[in-house]
Amino acid sequence: QAQRPPPQAAPRACACQSAVAAASEFPVTCKMARMSPEMTSTFEEDPTALPAWLETRRKASLVLADGSIFHGFSFGHPESISGEVVFNTGMVGYPESVTDPSYAGQILVITFPLIGNYGVPSDERDVLGLMKNFESDKIHLKAVVIQDYAFQPSHYTSARSLGTWLQEQGIPGIYGVDTRAVTKLIRTQGSTLGKIEIEGSMLADSFEFTDPNLQNLSAVVSRSEKQVFLPPPLEHGCANPEQEASSIANKDVHILAVDCGIKNNIIRYLVNILRVKLTLVPWDYDFSKEEFDGLFLSNGPGDPTHCATTIDHIRSVMARPSPPPIFGICLGNQLLALAAGAKTYKMRFGNRGMNQPCVDLRTTKCYITAQNHGFAVDSASLPVDWTPLMVNANDGSNEGIIHKTRPWFSVQFHPEACGGPTDTAFLFHNFVRSIVEPMGTGVTTIPYSLPVHQRKVLVLGSGGLTIGQAGEFDYSGSQAIKALRESGVQSILVNPNIATVQTSAGYADRVYFLPVTPEFVTQVIKRERPDGILCTFGGQTALMCGVKLDEQGVLEKYNVRVMGTPIQAIMTTEDRELFAKAVEFCGYKVAESACCTNIEDAVRLAKEIGYPVLVRAAFALGGLGSGFAHDDDQLRELAAQALVNSPQIIIDKSLKGWKELEYEVVRDANDNCITVCNMENFDPVGTHTGDSIVIAPSQTLTNDEYFRLRECALKMIRHLGVVGECNIQYAVDPLSKEFRIIEVNARLSRSSALASKATGYPLAYVAAKLALGSDLVSLRNSVTRVTTACFEPALDYVVAKVPRWDLRKFATVDQTIGSCMKSVGEVMAIGRTFEEVIQKALRMVDESCVGFEAERFDDELLHRHEDANSLEPIKAELANPSPTRIWAIAKGFRLGMSVEDVHELTAIDRWFLSKLYHIHLVNQSLRSMTLPELTRCTVLLREAKRTGFADRQIAKQLRAAEIAPQSPSGALSEEEYMG
Repeated sequence: QAQRPPPQAAPRACACQSAVAAASEFPVTCKMARMSPEMTSTFEEDPTALPAWLETRRKASLVLADGSIFHGFSFGHPESISGEVVFNTGMVGYPESVTDPSYAGQILVITFPLIGNYGVPSDERDVLGLMKNFESDKIHLKAVVIQDYAFQPSHYTSARSLGTWLQEQGIPGIYGVDTRAVTKLIRTQGSTLGKIEIEGSMLADSFEFTDPNLQNLSAVVSRSEKQVFLPPPLEHGCANPEQEASSIANKDVHILAVDCGIKNNIIRYLVNILRVKLTLVPWDYDFSKEEFDGLFLSNGPGDPTHCATTIDHIRSVMARPSPPPIFGICLGNQLLALAAGAKTYKMRFGNRGMNQPCVDLRTTKCYITAQNHGFAVDSASLPVDWTPLMVNANDGSNEGIIHKTRPWFSVQFHPEACGGPTDTAFLFHNFVRSIVEPMGTGVTTIPYSLPVHQRKVLVLGSGGLTIGQAGEFDYSGSQAIKALRESGVQSILVNPNIATVQTSAGYADRVYFLPVTPEFVTQVIKRERPDGILCTFGGQTALMCGVKLDEQGVLEKYNVRVMGTPIQAIMTTEDRELFAKAVEFCGYKVAESACCTNIEDAVRLAKEIGYPVLVRAAFALGGLGSGFAHDDDQLRELAAQALVNSPQIIIDKSLKGWKELEYEVVRDANDNCITVCNMENFDPVGTHTGDSIVIAPSQTLTNDEYFRLRECALKMIRHLGVVGECNIQYAVDPLSKEFRIIEVNARLSRSSALASKATGYPLAYVAAKLALGSDLVSLRNSVTRVTTACFEPALDYVVAKVPRWDLRKFATVDQTIGSCMKSVGEVMAIGRTFEEVIQKALRMVDESCVGFEAERFDDELLHRHEDANSLEPIKAELANPSPTRIWAIAKGFRLGMSVEDVHELTAIDRWFLSKLYHIHLVNQSLRSMTLPELTRCTVLLREAKRTGFADRQIAKQLRAAEIAPQSPSGALSEEEYMG
């Protein structure tokens, strides 16, 4: 606690002021935002260095035309500029976004708060001579505005930080801005003009607002000369060139593309994957007399009416006696509409992001699309021979047009989606197919199924109090019962656990407090005669009960229909051999594995696969009886344990050290498929997901990795035939593009409850509705009540889940954690920075700590009677995961360990560790100050609150002031106390 200073003592300069005064002693980079506060040894050696760096950052502001000002700090090129302010809701893909020519003239506000995490890749060029990792040769936008900047990126492809790249390109960047407030303002008032004011550059009052939409931006970003691209040899092409090669092998296809700001990935898709000859021409090139097989109209920035020359040339081609097929995207959609005689208009704030749901009006199927546009086509103005092709499922705006008789069509979104999902890439294939097979007619159908009326449905509940079932699945079952009640369906619940919400009065219509086993459930079915059964809402116990009932013929005997995911899909995901075959059929890999039923076969298979291996029991709850074996003796011990819990043992090749991620996927009977949430484990593979700290959304995946895993998830779930919700888990190599599918849970999992609460998307409720026959497009978003449920949430915050253990209550239990789940609960925290959420969660999960602090591990060492000043117990703890490892990291930092030291022992990603190290640095600075000094050093106090420090945590760390002698009056004035 702070004490009163001596009344006669000279005022003491606070640490913050002293550090700022001495800032000239630090390297110049320390004064600028280019220096990292997470990894620099200067900050560790001198606790006043962090306040000095905070005080001397270059200030910057975003000034809007309505007078609103948002303050932040510069991390890019230090030059003031002006432009149109727009926002993008994508959670990944910032290198792709900032190099998209469609952002020309705009100040981009990224709504997701944590940016720069995986750095920026190299300037390598591909086989076509294009920038391999970017969408154009340079950054076209005016500036980037973000909230939280990662000074220390972590990814094997990272060649530099985002800030360094922006400086190289001469682009301003601001961090520390409340991007949520900016986004809400734009959504409320519409698009607006803005200025970026950088300290040391022009003042905002000294230059005018600039509206980029008044100029022809396509002329600015377009190529100036014709360029021809030819397909490279197949070994250089992108993934699966065979996708379309079979249909075009007998004919060379020549496409002419009009460059109004074309993205590199469009060129790559047409040339590398579809293997066409592509002639790229400037926006104003007269192609009306050119010979080609198909005309492609590219994306681009700004108002389409400025491209009058291009529109005239399109009309000339459309007027030919035998006009070629035409395909346009983004700006190309608007140009084709204008050429056809329709009108366009400027949208209120545009659609920019990677999660816009678009409905194909031919099939009513909904696709998740990537978009970047501020103008749209007025569907009401289309001529009679044109009709809308796609419509936005949220705002009803036009997303595409098509001619009723000619092979001319266009869409408002990006099928090649870089960044974003590639769900609509088939449109490129349709375009090429219309050239190769001009007489072919595409067949489109609208899904239809006979309505099935459910009178009574049996719900297999969450089960008794056992790790792997019980309370963690109570949420799923409760939501399912709620959905049944809303649909007028009588619910019959089997659940022996009276301490759950779903067994409360007023939920289910009838409750049987019986074990969820085939014997008891059969008796309930015989008595109640339900029409259907839901077996995917009660965890593994309910799932396996449903499988047994099907195998025993009970469901067929009593005419009970399995609702949602078919039993065969469940059996495929639970049987390792069947699952491996399904994964291989889809073109992916699982970790090398084998199954056996006795110990000797297990030893033999482990030697064939190669140690270390993961030994686990099939059909087991929470990884029960599993563990890692490094030799025959360990294997025999684990195999004996596993055979107690299951008749089958699974031997997997160890992927310890790889990142572990999971996606929550939803699919309806009409094949609409979305991923609602992806999550990244703080701990690498080797720790059960239920025992790992989990972060949502993922923080260290690039756009390519994020959407490659997403594409894999959709492909697998469609192949398995899942209807409802499921979970797919991955192991991702942190040093390459390799990944393995760990497993698919064809049911609501413990992660489903976390994902539901993290995103606001009611997974269990929606899954129950889908099992009853509803589709995602017709269901409403539970938050907005007006938009569709067929969407993928874009978060502007981060979520942390931290497990809770009570291992001390069990003296004989191994205190380490691994592949077998031991946690008995978990907490979830939400915030705008990683540091904030991890500290919130740690305070909630352990009442004896105040956050990420070394003192919590000191208590643990005291309990173990070990030396609190030795690194040996710290290193042992870091090398072997335990419930207290997170605080062991704090203790390691306190004793001088670096991020790299901790990474080598834990394999935890350096990005997470660098953020934790920043908490440690703030803590060290607080420990060097008294309360009066901190009240004068407001930058450190603000940084402490930004990184999640609670008031009592700050008070605990502050240094006590010197005890002052009592004054004659017995009291000090405020001026005397504050120095």
